[in-house]
Amino acid sequence: MPFEFLKYLQPTNYFRLFIKTGVSVFPKIEVLSGSVLKQLHEDFGYETALARAYDLSWQAIQKGYIGTTETYTAFDNLPLTDDYRFIRKYFHIAWVLYVLFIRLFSLKNPFKELKAFYVTRHTKRSTYLKTPIQYPNWENFQSPLIKSQPKITVVIPTLNRYIYLKDVLKDLEQQDYTNFEVIVVDQSEPFQENFYTSFQLDLQLIYQEEKALWLARNTAIKKATGDYLLLFDDDSRVDPNWISMHLKCLDYFNAAISSGVSISKLGAKVPENYDFFRLSDQLDTGNVLIKKEVFKRIGLFDRQFEKQRMGDGEFGLRAYLQGFLNISNPYSGRLHLKVDSGGLREMGSWDAFRTKKWFAPRPIPSVLYFYRRYFGNKAAKFALCRTVPLSVMPYQFKKNKPMLVLGGLLSVLLMPIVVFQVLKSWRLSGKKLDEGAMIERVD
Repeated sequence: MPFEFLKYLQPTNYFRLFIKTGVSVFPKIEVLSGSVLKQLHEDFGYETALARAYDLSWQAIQKGYIGTTETYTAFDNLPLTDDYRFIRKYFHIAWVLYVLFIRLFSLKNPFKELKAFYVTRHTKRSTYLKTPIQYPNWENFQSPLIKSQPKITVVIPTLNRYIYLKDVLKDLEQQDYTNFEVIVVDQSEPFQENFYTSFQLDLQLIYQEEKALWLARNTAIKKATGDYLLLFDDDSRVDPNWISMHLKCLDYFNAAISSGVSISKLGAKVPENYDFFRLSDQLDTGNVLIKKEVFKRIGLFDRQFEKQRMGDGEFGLRAYLQGFLNISNPYSGRLHLKVDSGGLREMGSWDAFRTKKWFAPRPIPSVLYFYRRYFGNKAAKFALCRTVPLSVMPYQFKKNKPMLVLGGLLSVLLMPIVVFQVLKSWRLSGKKLDEGAMIERVD
């Protein structure tokens, strides 16, 4: 990434890695169009011109630039003051102090670190997300792809959620795009086959005895006859234009993946950083449209994540590394109910970092398997430093800053137990790495 300190704050972000052709996603500023540049803000507070250019490139990606201009293939080191200015500008002061602590603890020159930290103390936080890059032609874009009516396969794995699945299927009946089939992989006990008879859908039902989420999705993908796979959850609600907005996004940006956004409460606002089009640095299998070509090129979901977490994140990174364009699409949203029964809660771990037992691994091993496999052990350790202390507090306090701070303090008091949990996870993830990926290929 353009600034070195991002290795502490975003150690496992997709964009830290270069795609297979050896290029990053960050555009060279000198080749950006004037219409894009005027939506960025050059910061003359940096010590070097290179840092100013890197900052503009970072802004472009964060604000939603999606294009085909030349991108950086390497990044040069910057003065410490430029690195500190950058994180002060884009991250909360708590994270700036965190980086300073990590740097001092890593035996960096304390005089240089403290001087750079002090010199940049007047840096103001950026409000860049309030002015995302605009795509004015979107509203009037008449999608040739939609007019060509490609077949979509909607994939829904389900487990003991018939009450919620009923609304899911009714929402699909109301879609304004109609050339789609639905494949439901039902793992429920008791299995209620008659439940499906009343829906007016092209529906294929598969009963799967084994409780396995990634097996269910892989099975459905292999059975799919559509040219596009729309992955969906069994506890979600969507608007009638959900499918068509996904297709329109793929067509408008000539992309392979449209990653829809999610909210968890009716009427809630979409998070600020997901409220506009941008290159997606994640993939959520509860709301994503993927060209079938992607699966043919990179394979199915890795079953090393079975009954654990981040299988979709790993697939998204695999697609990114192969050069497939993944767009975060605010127009294909869903209401994710996150019900407290059924689904992954009954077949494994729903939360990647919070354990239910004192001596269970933290995080769950698949998380470290993912981090270590793609980003290496050092980045995985930085990720642990950033996430584990905050995970001591329960999930409902995830966005409560005072409680997260308390969690960090509690993690110090509980240090022996937390260290045991992390070491256990590290050991188990090592076994997964030794076994290797379990990725099935498709024709």
